[in-house]
Amino acid sequence: MSSLTEPLRHHHQHCDDLFVAAENAVREGDWSRARRELSAFLAAMETHFDTEEETLFPAFEAATGMNMGPTRMMRHEHAQMRDLFRQMDAALESRDATAYASAADTLLVMMQQHNMKEENILYPMCDRGLDAQAAALGPVLRERLEVE
Repeated sequence: MSSLTEPLRHHHQHCDDLFVAAENAVREGDWSRARRELSAFLAAMETHFDTEEETLFPAFEAATGMNMGPTRMMRHEHAQMRDLFRQMDAALESRDATAYASAADTLLVMMQQHNMKEENILYPMCDRGLDAQAAALGPVLRERLEVE
């Protein structure tokens, strides 16, 4: 039986793959492909963040009463990453590979650290704290993330 948060873990990998595809297109100077790849990455990340912020985090906070802890930090990190998304998008728009790489490098480190915190700390907390709601929440998470 998979955990409640398994779709989110799987989606992290999907987002990582999209990030690499965009980075490769920029590195190769294929700006039209880079635009498509970055757009796909940004859409996937927004879906991921929205799923956590609108579904998982509120359920966890309601079940545990913890709304100043890990979910607050994850929301803060999401905001920081969204700022880097805007920087990457602007750099791509101006075809500035150096600026893109700078923002992308920062984002990569942030995503790695963020995902480790979620996968090793927050998601296990959610799996335990939301065990009673897993049957109802699981399908919602899978549907929002389009995870089969």
